[in-house]
Amino acid sequence: MDAVTLCECFARDGLQHEPAFVPTATKRALVERFAALGFKRVEATSYSNPKVVPQFADASELLRSLEKKPGVYYKATCANVRAVERALADLEAGFGANEISLLVSATEAHSQKNLNRSRAEQWQNIEEMVRAAKGRFRLIGTVSVAFGCPFEGKVDVAVVISDFEKFRSLGVEHVALGDTIGSATPLAVKSMFGKIKGGVPIAHFHDTRGTGLVNYVAAYEAGVRHFDSSFGGVGGHPAKVKYGGGFTGNVCTEDLVNLFESMGIHTGIDMQQLLATAEFCEQALGRELYGRVTRSGLSPLLA
Repeated sequence: MDAVTLCECFARDGLQHEPAFVPTATKRALVERFAALGFKRVEATSYSNPKVVPQFADASELLRSLEKKPGVYYKATCANVRAVERALADLEAGFGANEISLLVSATEAHSQKNLNRSRAEQWQNIEEMVRAAKGRFRLIGTVSVAFGCPFEGKVDVAVVISDFEKFRSLGVEHVALGDTIGSATPLAVKSMFGKIKGGVPIAHFHDTRGTGLVNYVAAYEAGVRHFDSSFGGVGGHPAKVKYGGGFTGNVCTEDLVNLFESMGIHTGIDMQQLLATAEFCEQALGRELYGRVTRSGLSPLLA
């Protein structure tokens, strides 16, 4: 079975859901622990406007303090050219992220609600961001609501495939398809990824309706080898955003690693420290999270 590359999203996608500010030192401890655990990609922070998303007002401070592990990509989310310029300034100062993300919505309604721009305006924004990055980062494209939209319902598959190809035309080879509201099914996942040719597709699914793991297996069977997840299944949308019944949590890392390893799919994650890290994430947020194997233990079938 081909190995997979997992991106741990707790410190960014997970924490954006938290209304209370998480101390910078705690974020640093989390990110460094994820890298030590074996993740080759870690979402570290977001260059968001601190007035809009106060959780990441410490983006530069966090990156400056991080002890980085060689061979690991540390991703920072960027919403506009100003954010890319901040990322570039930190990189040139010697402590910035080495991977940044670019986001487009597959529907007009979600683009207006989530990004306050039309799709055409957002694509223009992305083109400007790519130029501003000056080839200094690995770029990660994301197509949100690829499998269903909370405002428009069904999404045109042709639009999603076209968005994937448009990212590639801009030199963005790694492109995530987001099941933003957890409405995908295994058949839809296999069909969608089966239509993608070339590039490096990434599955970024939410477990809103308990289908995250089966959809990730379907994506793997369709040839996907890059997956996003978050310890405890936290995150999925900013704290002030509510849709999908208010719960749009990510696929739970500890459950996903347990499943893949039980299937003989190598994740590169230290299994001896997996559950201790899940518990550390719970301690960081001060509550019990959604991980099942955190409560039940790893599969007894694991060697």
